[in-house]
Amino acid sequence: MLLVVLVWNWQLVVYGVRQGYGQVNMVWNAKPIEQFLTNPDFPDSLKAKLRLIQEIRQYAIDSLGLKDTENYKTLFDQKGEEIMWVVQACEPFQLKAKQWEFPVVGTVPYKGFFEKQKALDERTKLEADGYDVSIRNPGGWSTLGWFTDPILSGMLKRNEGDLASLIIHEMVHATIFVKDDVDFNENLASFIGDTSAYYFLASKYGNTSAEFTQYWQEDQDYRRYSKHILRGTRALDSLYQSFSDTALVATKKQAKKNMIEKIMTTADTLPLYAPRRTSGRLPNNTYFMSYHLYQAKQNTFRLELDNEFDGDLRKYLQHLTQKHPFL
Repeated sequence: MLLVVLVWNWQLVVYGVRQGYGQVNMVWNAKPIEQFLTNPDFPDSLKAKLRLIQEIRQYAIDSLGLKDTENYKTLFDQKGEEIMWVVQACEPFQLKAKQWEFPVVGTVPYKGFFEKQKALDERTKLEADGYDVSIRNPGGWSTLGWFTDPILSGMLKRNEGDLASLIIHEMVHATIFVKDDVDFNENLASFIGDTSAYYFLASKYGNTSAEFTQYWQEDQDYRRYSKHILRGTRALDSLYQSFSDTALVATKKQAKKNMIEKIMTTADTLPLYAPRRTSGRLPNNTYFMSYHLYQAKQNTFRLELDNEFDGDLRKYLQHLTQKHPFL
């Protein structure tokens, strides 16, 4: 029976082994942050970021009630290189993400790799199957307690507010994670991370500080841009639903291209503190689905927090942990 199960799920088994090896390699090669803090050759500016992460971590535990784990007590040196690639795929004329099925966490609309070529091979396969596909490098991720998550050296390039949002985002995953509902998990982690970063910065630097102001401006820009992309997502969805079964693929491709061009061009008119730089390449459906995955439920969480918990994030998180037992 075991042999039959292994053969039937061989690809998943091989993938799991590779992912486990990649994660163990990081954990094994990560070093306690004390070694960096006492190293005279390690830059003082990066030492300050390591100390800041410990403050953020403690704030999340003490003030928000997030789970206290061994995460973010070690540092993995990326040596200036990317170490993980995440593949996402979506139907070409439907805002429907491809789902992968994994043990424990259930269905997930993305697939991670520690080897770039494996990610590229997956993209080639999915594109051959007709999907819109994208590959991105995540700034951080949570192993949900299966491994000890280290600080990645690339995180130290982030400013104070962005770093607080990221660390708290990942700590939320280690506290609340609902099986088969990544939309809820990612939207919630984004909401708690982005919102609590304001409180952390205000408590440490003051709400008139340069650190607070920089984060506020960047966050407001991101929120305006996200709302624009989500409006575009709804427009794309309406377009796709208007396609008849007999419509030519070439006709649908052109209509899709025209709509995405309109969405991205009108983004230039948004009143942003720092205008966004565009790559010049039109995004595909995975771009819009990513914003839906991380940002579509922000207003829902905000209303629930304000109306039912009077803005108290700790009480809100206590409620959510009771309502949604971890996995």
